[in-house]
Amino acid sequence: MNNFNIVACLILLGFQAAIVLAEFNYGEALDKTFMFLEAQRSGKLPFDQRVKWRGDSGLKDGALQGVDLVGGYYDAGDHVKFGLPMAFSVTMLAWGTIEYRKEITNLNQMGHTLWAIRWGTDYFIKAHTQPNVLWGQVGDGDSDHYCWERAEDMTTPRTAYKLDDAHPGSDLAGETAAALAAAAIAFKPYNSSYSELLLVHAKQLFSFADKFRGLYDDSIQCAKQFYTSSGYSDELLWAATWLFRATGDEHYLKYVVDNAVYMGGTGWAVKEFSWDNKYAGVQILLSKVLMEQKGGAYTSTLKQYQAKADYFACACLQKNDGYNVHLTPGGLMYVHEWNNLQYASAASFLLAVYSDYLSAANAKLTCPDGQIQPHEVLNFAKSQADYILGKNPKSMSYLVGYGPKYPTHVHHRGASIASISVLPSMVSCVQGFEAWYRRPEADPNIIFGALVGGPDQNDGFNDDRSSYEQTEPTLSGSAPLVGLFSKLESLSGNKGPYHKRPTTEQPSQNYHHQETSVPSTKSPGVPPVRFLHSITNTWNVGKTTYYRHKVVIKNTSEKPITDLKLVIEDLSGNLWGLSPTPVKNTYELPPWVKVLNPGSDCSFVYIQEGPQARVSVLSYQ
Repeated sequence: MNNFNIVACLILLGFQAAIVLAEFNYGEALDKTFMFLEAQRSGKLPFDQRVKWRGDSGLKDGALQGVDLVGGYYDAGDHVKFGLPMAFSVTMLAWGTIEYRKEITNLNQMGHTLWAIRWGTDYFIKAHTQPNVLWGQVGDGDSDHYCWERAEDMTTPRTAYKLDDAHPGSDLAGETAAALAAAAIAFKPYNSSYSELLLVHAKQLFSFADKFRGLYDDSIQCAKQFYTSSGYSDELLWAATWLFRATGDEHYLKYVVDNAVYMGGTGWAVKEFSWDNKYAGVQILLSKVLMEQKGGAYTSTLKQYQAKADYFACACLQKNDGYNVHLTPGGLMYVHEWNNLQYASAASFLLAVYSDYLSAANAKLTCPDGQIQPHEVLNFAKSQADYILGKNPKSMSYLVGYGPKYPTHVHHRGASIASISVLPSMVSCVQGFEAWYRRPEADPNIIFGALVGGPDQNDGFNDDRSSYEQTEPTLSGSAPLVGLFSKLESLSGNKGPYHKRPTTEQPSQNYHHQETSVPSTKSPGVPPVRFLHSITNTWNVGKTTYYRHKVVIKNTSEKPITDLKLVIEDLSGNLWGLSPTPVKNTYELPPWVKVLNPGSDCSFVYIQEGPQARVSVLSYQ
């Protein structure tokens, strides 16, 4: 073959590869996924809500029990706020943000991402009213499922259920602790004070979960029929692992090592990752610690964790000596009959993350049926995402509103009944079944981004509202897609409209405008000031997102402070409210602030792209 033919073949191969890469617009799928999360919001909706067929709802949640439980997310096609899947969903949103912050930022989606996380974490903070009290559910599935009505019309009981030392729930409290710890990492570059507050609650909830052990559905028995817990050991390991990653405190790493055998962390070899079973997530997170050579004295136990992480990945990739995850004829992971796609989406995200961990360590996945390169692990995760978006025997997208063909009879009350803005008269409990649930027409409201339950084990799918196993969407199915789609879009080379979204479509990202006070840490050598970071505004110029950062400097000591000098690193934009000194990156208080008295504060602002600058004290008197 001459050189001309070789070049021609290479060009052709490159062209074909480009076609494969650009087969799906993952950025569009990502944006629609955020739309679904907005459609599931409970409480007082913000002015920049993009899903206009929704309205305020659940505004008295918790009132009968004397606690404010307004907010959070509805679980699926109903209006119960189930704590366990909601907390898992927030953990997945936060984990995707941690792993793919750069990719999400490049897609101008960080605002939507942090909003989605905070809609859950603000609710969890409200629900955690005392160190050993967590309100774990609002509404009950039985009464809710007797009615087919819009959230805005709810007439069903909104009873709230709590966990406490006499009614424990280590699984639910542990998962909520994991969600808050992961969210603390996600928020840290953008709002460090809120991040610290999340960690305070996460630590308390983990202590509660560990000290008072029990299954949450033994305490909140009306949850058992809908989200039965198979155990709480995995959530305790999960929470401790996330707290170790969030704090670096070796106490939490020691916990997962000391309890590795007793709690099944190194014993359970699993083929599922879900709202109920977190073992694979624990095993892959701890594999990262091992591959980064941070295991120290715990290395031998961490190797046992990684062996189980490899089992999960090998089983997904059909390389596990026959002990594999079942695949449909069309190539979809098939784990459970009810809402199977939530298990496929969670596993695919986990595989994408593990692929990155392996790549960073220059390692391979060792399976009974051979060694697997990290990119092959990612390719399998991509195959599942592509199946979801339409590369399947039905040529149907199972993400509502994406592509030319998708489900139009979704098992979702709000989507199936005309919007309150179109039909302001109340739709009663029974009327909803008679007039809307049974109607053969398509949903009046397209619930963009809803990942439905999906096809059966033979790739068959029945687009029918009554087929809830296949047509009902869930939070826990959609949340892992944020990280997965962000990763895949960063590799696709697409230049679609979701890369240049008009600023009018961007949410008001003042999601951090409340500067939350957190306990200060006083130890020898720590200057007696505290910094409270917040983001007060954001906007886009072309593809670039700019943030207005505000930093409050508070004197937490009992003595006046003078001649305070600060070092500000990673500052790329303009700064106001401090005076520069001749020393590089060093600033002092402005001339009009001579003294910072005890308890008083002053502030400065700066504008730049991305995360906050690093502020530290150089000297003071």
